[in-house]
Amino acid sequence: MARRTKIIATIGPASDSPAMLESMIEAGMDVARIGLAHGTLDEQIERYHRVRAAAKAVGRTVGILVDLPGPKVRAASFGVDEGVMLMEGTEIRLAPGNTKSTAEVVEVDYDHLLVDIHAGDRLMFGDGAVIVEIHDHGGDHLKGRVAHGGWVQGCPGVHIPSDRLRVTSPTDNDLRLLDTFVGLDVDMVALSFVRSAHDIRRIGTEPHPRGPLVVAKIETRAAVDNLEGIIEASGAIMVARGDLGEEFNIEELPHLQKDIIAKCIAMGRPAITATQMLESMIHAPSPTRAEATDVANAVFDGTSAVMLSAETAIGHSPSLVVATMARIAAKADQRFDYDGWAGNLQHRHVLEVAGLDTKMTDTMTMAAWRAAMDMKANAIICITRSGFTARSIARFRPEAKILAYSADPRTVQQLSMSWGTTPLRSDAHGSFTEMVEWATDDARRLGLVRSGDVAVVLAGSSESAEATDTIRLVRIK
Repeated sequence: MARRTKIIATIGPASDSPAMLESMIEAGMDVARIGLAHGTLDEQIERYHRVRAAAKAVGRTVGILVDLPGPKVRAASFGVDEGVMLMEGTEIRLAPGNTKSTAEVVEVDYDHLLVDIHAGDRLMFGDGAVIVEIHDHGGDHLKGRVAHGGWVQGCPGVHIPSDRLRVTSPTDNDLRLLDTFVGLDVDMVALSFVRSAHDIRRIGTEPHPRGPLVVAKIETRAAVDNLEGIIEASGAIMVARGDLGEEFNIEELPHLQKDIIAKCIAMGRPAITATQMLESMIHAPSPTRAEATDVANAVFDGTSAVMLSAETAIGHSPSLVVATMARIAAKADQRFDYDGWAGNLQHRHVLEVAGLDTKMTDTMTMAAWRAAMDMKANAIICITRSGFTARSIARFRPEAKILAYSADPRTVQQLSMSWGTTPLRSDAHGSFTEMVEWATDDARRLGLVRSGDVAVVLAGSSESAEATDTIRLVRIK
């Protein structure tokens, strides 16, 4: 069985050469993430074009996700290459600024630092790698003690409790960056520090696929409280475990992850599990046993995609990390409880999203999934304009491969993140019968199905149909 869970890899200094990008694609990268919090806009635009060129050279569909900086608070640079060791028990000063950080004075790029942070607060750097306890106010700075030391480099994030953070999301800078990448036809955009569905609507882009698919990052307490509204307003969800693990007690995080993924499945949205999945591979040639188990458990939970961050952005061997992630995910996909999943779905409300067309597509995809199980079909072929039909069938985790054909090139790119889905460009036109014949012939030509295979085909009854309303069982000739 081919790997079904998708892999998102972050592109950075270690991975943005054409040769490395091609190696990562061949190793299994399905989506390239470009984080806009680091580097210049010109550098990120060049990175974007290199990913496109690498995907074309390899002949693979690779989506691009740009991750907007959001109101993420960061420390001024500790140095990209050398870094600084913050030793446990040492005293440090923290002051507003963005010039330079040292082992004695850490500048934090947040104007309200001296007002919003109080004695007794604990500030976490770099997803909790370093913890500083604040014990006094020094007028133009805060006095702190390193409670948990560690190595810091670059501009690590500094966690400010979201209920105190004064900056809204998306920021004005986010919207300026977004305009640039929308002009480049970016496939997906991730929004940081979402608190409600209103934050998603403030993006103001055309609904996908005319515009980018919007990925809401769940990393605040408010986002968890408003989860269903955020999922409905978004194209996909990212479980951003770094900041989420700082907003909640650590023992709550595994259960939050499971609950968020379950709600995404119920509402037909892809779910991404992110943060520290194979972090030891930034330096080591293999992951820890706990990390491998973490990836597999995310797959068993039903995540659509697993994401690599620093592992591929600044790690020692980005393509090795991707290949390792691909092996772990593929084995977990092979051992996935497909029969048990069917039973679990019966206890979930899979028709939560409102709208007649949406409910019609939901109903048809459920029928197609059941038909594929009963007929032991080899493939489910979706002919889709927006990609919703393919994402809807993916929630059922069918053992049959999902082949998603679309005439919209943006839809094809966006489906690179959808579980178990092979996105394909369609040149079919005409009646339902003509589109079915074209798609089945093309799938056979590509070697995705063989003569004698059974396929379930889902599509609209005509090119102008507003929803998926027709199913056909086909034996491949």
